[in-house]
Amino acid sequence: MHARLTHTLSYRYSAPVLLGPHRFCLQPRGHGFQRLLSFNCNISPEPAQIYALVAASGDEILRARFEGSCAALDVQAISEVQTGLAPPLDACLANQEPQLPYPAGQLNIDLMGALEGWLPNGQHDPAAVDLAQEALMGSNQRALLFLPQLVEIIQDRVKYTQRHVGPAWPAGRTLKERVGSCRDLAMLMIETCRCVGLPARFVSGYHLVEPRPKVYDLHAWAEVYLPGAGWRGFDPSGKGAIDDRYIVLATSSKPSLTAAINGSFSSPDPVESVMNWSIEPDILG
Repeated sequence: MHARLTHTLSYRYSAPVLLGPHRFCLQPRGHGFQRLLSFNCNISPEPAQIYALVAASGDEILRARFEGSCAALDVQAISEVQTGLAPPLDACLANQEPQLPYPAGQLNIDLMGALEGWLPNGQHDPAAVDLAQEALMGSNQRALLFLPQLVEIIQDRVKYTQRHVGPAWPAGRTLKERVGSCRDLAMLMIETCRCVGLPARFVSGYHLVEPRPKVYDLHAWAEVYLPGAGWRGFDPSGKGAIDDRYIVLATSSKPSLTAAINGSFSSPDPVESVMNWSIEPDILG
């Protein structure tokens, strides 16, 4: 798929504020099964300093610092992207399909951060452990059966709904509430995969669904590392394995590090802020 995306975000403040340092995750991935053909990000007020950096995940992000006060912040990111389909998993893993639980000692040490549990001591949420055991029983401990089985169980237990405010919920809360946003379902799948030794991370990006909705929003899903096939995307609030209509913006083992914009503002007086956004995709081929 060949697409051009215009992502606009605007913040309005009830009184002039001082903007703190900001972090922008608006540049689509430019490697793997996705090619970045062009990217331009316009920011107003113009930052006093802006620079690109490569995050720990390998994604390129922007950092900006501002001087002076302002009553608004406007950001427009325009991207042109070419996406393709990954090779079939059964072909990549022929005669080498990982058996679960996968031994952590056989993984590259760089992947250890994508195996940590949600709890402060690094242990996994007990609700995710139980879910992992259930999915394992229905998959004969085969990775290629475990992943679709897990997606099916999540979709059976949790009703997808939109939720624009707040961080991703932990696995236990999502299962208890039996309802969750795309980021909640993504975190549930990530935590469950980690329980069986499969590194997993959070993805923020665009899903250009058809038929076209009235309003596009950012979407979240999971990437799971399969030894022999690498990082592969799975959307538990969609159809499971992702296709070429998904566009990756940012990945991290911590969902908060994939926010489109992360920053702060200050003022000597109480200030209210209002944020609006729009995502306008054009499918070019």
